[in-house]
Amino acid sequence: MPTLNWIGKEKIISHHNEVPYSLLDKKYSFGDKNLNNMVIHGDNLYALKALLPRYENAIDCIYIDPPYNTGEEKWIYNDNVNDPRILKWLGEVVGKEGEDLSRHDKWLCMMYPRLSLMKKLLSERGIIFISIDDNEYVNLKMIMDEIFGKNNFCATYFWKRTETPPALSYKVRKKLEYVLCYQKSNIDKRKFAQGYTDGGDAPLLNNGNPEGELLFKKGTVHFNIPDGVYHNSSEMKIDLLENVVVENGINKNDFKAKGHFKWGQDYLENEMNNDGYIIVKSKQFSMRYQKRDKSLKIPSNIIDSEVNVDTNETAKKELIELGLDSEEFDYAKPVSLIKYLIKMPYFLEKDICVLDAFAGSGTTGHAVCELNNEDNGNRKFIEIEMMDYANTITAERLKKLKEKKHMDINFSYYELGESIFDENNNINKNIPNQEVKKFIYYTETHKDIENIADNSFYIGTNDETAYYIFYDKEKNICLNYELLSQIKIKSDYYVIYADSCTLSSNFLTSNHIIFKKIPRDIQKY
Repeated sequence: MPTLNWIGKEKIISHHNEVPYSLLDKKYSFGDKNLNNMVIHGDNLYALKALLPRYENAIDCIYIDPPYNTGEEKWIYNDNVNDPRILKWLGEVVGKEGEDLSRHDKWLCMMYPRLSLMKKLLSERGIIFISIDDNEYVNLKMIMDEIFGKNNFCATYFWKRTETPPALSYKVRKKLEYVLCYQKSNIDKRKFAQGYTDGGDAPLLNNGNPEGELLFKKGTVHFNIPDGVYHNSSEMKIDLLENVVVENGINKNDFKAKGHFKWGQDYLENEMNNDGYIIVKSKQFSMRYQKRDKSLKIPSNIIDSEVNVDTNETAKKELIELGLDSEEFDYAKPVSLIKYLIKMPYFLEKDICVLDAFAGSGTTGHAVCELNNEDNGNRKFIEIEMMDYANTITAERLKKLKEKKHMDINFSYYELGESIFDENNNINKNIPNQEVKKFIYYTETHKDIENIADNSFYIGTNDETAYYIFYDKEKNICLNYELLSQIKIKSDYYVIYADSCTLSSNFLTSNHIIFKKIPRDIQKY
C-alpha cells in the first residue's frame, strides 16, 4: 500500500506513545445529573491521552473539524517534538497558499499523533468522521489509510457547504466540502441508514407463540452490556440454555434460549440473513426485537437539503439565536450536519458516546443534546477545545440550550492538570495520592473509582482482586511480611505496588499476590 512521507514523520509516527498522561481537573458541573458529559479545555493531544485510562476502546463515534490548513489560518498545536528539523518549521507561522511544503509537513505532524490516539479511544465497532477541504484531503486520506487501514475506509461524503460560494478562484466556485468516514475495524457488518423509522420496539416475549427454543448464532445479537460471560438468573425473562460470551457488543458463541417468542427459528434466520438483528436492552437479557423498515435507504454520499442538512450559513444563525458571539466562527458546522452523521451508523442506538477533539463553538455537544431531546436518548458527549473560549462559548452554548431551549443539559467542565509522571519518569510529587490511586485503578481495571482515602494503602477491589499501593513521596517502601500485616481488606487475589519486594516468588504465588514495582510497572499508555 502506498504511504505518505514528509519531513519529521519518523519522529512523529510514535509520538502519541511519548505524550505524558495528564490529570483532568474538574472545575465545575452543570445540571442535575451526572451523565459523564465533558467539556475539556486544553491541547487536544494531551486531553486525548488523559482520556485513555477511562475511555480506551469505549468511544462509539468521533467527529472532528480540524484546521483546513488554507494558509490563512493562525492555528497553534505544539507537538513538542525535539528533532531540530521539526522545531524549525513547528515554530514558524503557517505559510500562505502556494508551494510551501513545510506548511503541509507541519499539518501532518500535528494530525498524526492525534488521530493515533483517537483510534485507541474508538471502540472496535466505532466510526470516525472528519471534515476537510481540498487543501489536505489527499494527505488526510493517505494517513488515515495508514493509521486505520485502507480496508476500514467507509466513504467520502460531500456536504453542500453553501449555496453562494465566494469567487475566490477564477476557475471554480466551491460549494462542497468533504467528510471522510472510517471504521475502527470491519467486525461489524451493519449498514448505514438514512430516513430510518423503527416503528417502535416489539417485545419478543408475548402471548403469541407457545414456549419454545431458538438458536442464536454468532453475531446475531447486539448487546448493550459490558463484555464478559453471562449465565442464567432468576431475573431473566428468557432462559439461557447455554452461557453467552459477549465481546465488543456481539455474541461470540452460538447459544440457545427458551421463552415465549414472537416468531420461530425460520423467521429468525431469515431476519439475520437480511441484515436485521436482535438487540439486548438490559442486563437481565430482556431481549427485544427492533423492527426494521423494509424500505431502509442506504445513504447517498451527497449530504444536502435532500436529507435535511443545512448549509454553513445556518451555523452562525444558530449561535446568534443563542445569544453567543459568532465572529470567530465563520466556518462552524450546522447542528443538522452533526446529527445526520451521528445517526447514520447508529440509527438504532440511543446510548452511544460521541467525541469531538476540535470542538470549536460546541456544535457536536449541541447536536447530541438535540438528538437526546428528540428521541429520549441517552447519548453522551466529550468535547475538547484548546482556545480560551472553551468556557465562554463551547460550554456556554450548552448552558444557553438549557436556558433558551429548555433542554435537559448536564456536563462537567475540566482543565488539563499536571502529568502523573515527571521528566525522569517518576511519579510526580505534586500529584495527590488519591489521583495516583485512581490512575492505577484505571490502568488495571478500565473502570472509574471515587472516594479513595488519601491515608490508606488500599485502592479498591474488582473481580475478586484487591489493589494496594504502598507509596510515600519522601521515602521508598519495601513489600515484606510486616507490610502485609497492614492489609485489612481480604480478597481472593491481590495486586500490590511498592518500591521493592523481599518476599519470595513462591510465597507470592501461593498467596495469590502479584507484586508490581513503582514506577516501572505502572502502565504508561
